[in-house]
Amino acid sequence: MNFRAVALIALGGISALAACSASSVQDTPSPRAQRELADALQGRTPGPAVRCLPNYRADNMQVIDDSTILFRDGRTVYVNTTLGACNNLANPSYALVTRNFGSQLCRGDIATVADMTSGMTVGSCALGDFVPYRAAP
Repeated sequence: MNFRAVALIALGGISALAACSASSVQDTPSPRAQRELADALQGRTPGPAVRCLPNYRADNMQVIDDSTILFRDGRTVYVNTTLGACNNLANPSYALVTRNFGSQLCRGDIATVADMTSGMTVGSCALGDFVPYRAAP
């Protein structure tokens, strides 16, 4: 194997590790993300966090930013703050892909961010707890 091939393999490995690493510092949400989250949760109160969300409740997803994902189930909105940022998730050209083999999305499940045009992985993160927000009675 020549030097160039070894260098490309090493660079690919480093890139893959960087894409999988979780950021230890959460960035402050942008004003747009703060507004969008406030609008989605207006008039709702948080309940106790749950570790898992059944797949049938995860059909209606809204990305707020690289670290915040909303899942809507009827009148309940579940907020998931990822464990480290899902790099590039807020980019509308990318999609969140989860590979779970059960009937639930759970804290710690790995989600990847994929370019919808090329199918290439551009980031990844682990899901956090799901905090339900329900309309105040």
